[in-house]
Amino acid sequence: MSVGTSGAPEASAAGHVPAPRCGDTAGSGIDPDELPDGLVIADEHGHIVCFNAAAARITATAAADALGQRLEKALPLEDLEGRRWWQLTDPYGGLAIRVRQPERNLLLPGGREVLVSARYVRACPTGPLHRLVVTLRDTEARRRTERSHAELIATVAHELRSPLTSVKGFTATLLAKWERFTDDQKRLMLETVDADADRVTRLIAELLDISRIDSGRLEVRRQPVDMGAAVGRHIQAYVAAGQPADRFLLRIEQPLPALWADPDKVDQVLSNLLENAVRHGEGTVTIDVTPSASPREGEDTGTSVTVSDEGPGIPEESMNRVFTRFWRGSKRGGTGLGLYIVKGIVEAHGGLITVGRAPGGGAEFRFTLPVSVPAYLA
Repeated sequence: MSVGTSGAPEASAAGHVPAPRCGDTAGSGIDPDELPDGLVIADEHGHIVCFNAAAARITATAAADALGQRLEKALPLEDLEGRRWWQLTDPYGGLAIRVRQPERNLLLPGGREVLVSARYVRACPTGPLHRLVVTLRDTEARRRTERSHAELIATVAHELRSPLTSVKGFTATLLAKWERFTDDQKRLMLETVDADADRVTRLIAELLDISRIDSGRLEVRRQPVDMGAAVGRHIQAYVAAGQPADRFLLRIEQPLPALWADPDKVDQVLSNLLENAVRHGEGTVTIDVTPSASPREGEDTGTSVTVSDEGPGIPEESMNRVFTRFWRGSKRGGTGLGLYIVKGIVEAHGGLITVGRAPGGGAEFRFTLPVSVPAYLA
């Protein structure tokens, strides 16, 4: 097995020649340099016999410099209170019943945080330490996750505060001074309360969708879907709400394959993409529904929907962030969660969604769903 470092380690200052390196100690046939986490192994004398590529990257220490060194010298970790970790835990001279160190945050020289866990390998349960196996993980991924969660909580708190304040204010006023208001005033207040309640309901639904997407539990209930008719219903709703009919151009290329998808979730995707085009775009909103190659292996056909407008479009530097949480275009408004949810829904169907520049210069969103005929109909 390859060790991922070349050359034998030199003898230590005490004259100790390190034991054979990772390939001989792990015995699993896996190159330690292929592991995603840092791996450091010290022998029974506390000298490092394995220091893989991830450990070198995380600690900024070359493997050649670490091999053969004593553990506390090559990996001088401190806890968050500044105490030297290896002196504090004393893996070689401490309790012989210990088998591991749970993962915890420690500090490398310079104050960089790293997640460290350790396994104590003994020849017999209470015998001397035969090998110390240490794993290292960069905290940056965890920091990004925690930061994303904090941003989500802050966004939700901000978005909830406004409608709930409005609901509380109007209901308290109506209860206290009901007789003083005319019927028209009461109706206006109740309509405002109703609209704000709808806004809260939508936000809660978005949060539930995000939770299901992040945990991989978004359920897709497949039924036959007429994509052209679904798009037509959304256009009619916009026209009924006051948008001019000539603002929309629907083009359907026939014949379309029989599509099996979740109709409610398809409506959610269409609603979000059309709302973005109407709110943030300009000119004609063009919707093309066409047969296409399936994005999923094992299926030949799929259905594509392309929504484009004639507005300023999305800056090139923002293209790779469009489907991330909290991304908003140049015009403020909304939670910035819609396109993240759209991407999750499309991918839950086994589909693919992309963003680019439309022929008219505006934004162009295109999603493709596989036909996904149920097995009992195949």
